[in-house]
Amino acid sequence: MKKVYNKDSAISFLLITFSTLLTAVGIYFFKFPNHFSFGGVSSLAIVLATVMPVSAATLNFVISMILLVVGFFVLGKGFGVKTAYASILLSVSISVLQELIPLNAPLTDQPMLELCFAIALPSIGSAILFTQEASSGGTDVIAMILKKYTKISNIGTALLLTDCAIAVSAFFLFDIKTGLFALLGLCVKGLVIDNAIESINLCKYFSIVCNNPAPICDYIFNHLHRGASVCKAEGAYTHEEKYIIFTALRRQQAIELRKFIRTVEPNAFITVTNTSEIIGNGFMK
Repeated sequence: MKKVYNKDSAISFLLITFSTLLTAVGIYFFKFPNHFSFGGVSSLAIVLATVMPVSAATLNFVISMILLVVGFFVLGKGFGVKTAYASILLSVSISVLQELIPLNAPLTDQPMLELCFAIALPSIGSAILFTQEASSGGTDVIAMILKKYTKISNIGTALLLTDCAIAVSAFFLFDIKTGLFALLGLCVKGLVIDNAIESINLCKYFSIVCNNPAPICDYIFNHLHRGASVCKAEGAYTHEEKYIIFTALRRQQAIELRKFIRTVEPNAFITVTNTSEIIGNGFMK
C-alpha cells in the first residue's frame, strides 16, 4: 500500500502550523488593538468591527470560514488542503487567544513599535507558508476569484487591489494617523514578505575549478546528497587540463563543501553565487 504521509509532509505541516501561529500572534496582539488595517481578512474584520457589535476576532473567524467554503465551491481542487488547514488554524487560534487573553488596549504606547511587529510576524509567517506552497486563505481567495472571473491576470495585482481598498477605508472609519499607519503597513508588508522568502530559499551555486573532481563529486553525492555536473576545461594561461564542477547547495551544505575542498584540493578555484530561485529536483518544483 502506498504511503500517504512521509517525513517531508510531516515537516511541511509542522512549518505551516508554526507559521500560522506566528501570524495569529502578530494579528491578535498588534494589529487588532491598534486598528492596523493594511490588508487581509484580519484587517477587514477590524474595519467591520467598528460598525458592528461584534469583536474583530469573531468577525475574522466568520469571514474566514465563509471564504473557505466559497473557495472550495468556486475554485475547486486548486484551493488546496494546506491552505484550508492554515486558514482554519489561523481563525481558531485568534479566537482562542481572544478567550484566553482578552485585550482592551494596545500592549504599549508606542504605535510605531507595534506596527513593526504587526508587519514582521504575519509577513514572516506568510513567507514560510508560501515556501510550503500554502497561504492563510482570507483575501487570497478573493484575489483568486477575481483572477478567475475578471480580466485581471496577475493574482498579485488582484490581492493588492483588495488590500488597498481595506487600507483606504481606515481613513474614513478611524482617523488620519491610523489610515497612514495602514498605508505604510501595506507598502512595507510586501517588501518584508519578499525578503523573507528570499532569505528562506537562499542557496549557494558553486563553480569549482580543480584538477581531480572525483573526491569532490563523491562527497557531494554521498555525504551532501546533492547532484553535480562536471565539464572539462583548459587553463587559458597554463593550458593545463582542468575540470569544472557545478552544483547547488543549501547554506549549511555550502559551508561543509568549502571545508572539504580545503582538505582535498586547497588550490581549487571556487566561485560561489547566492541564489534564491533554483528549480529542479531537491529544490523548487
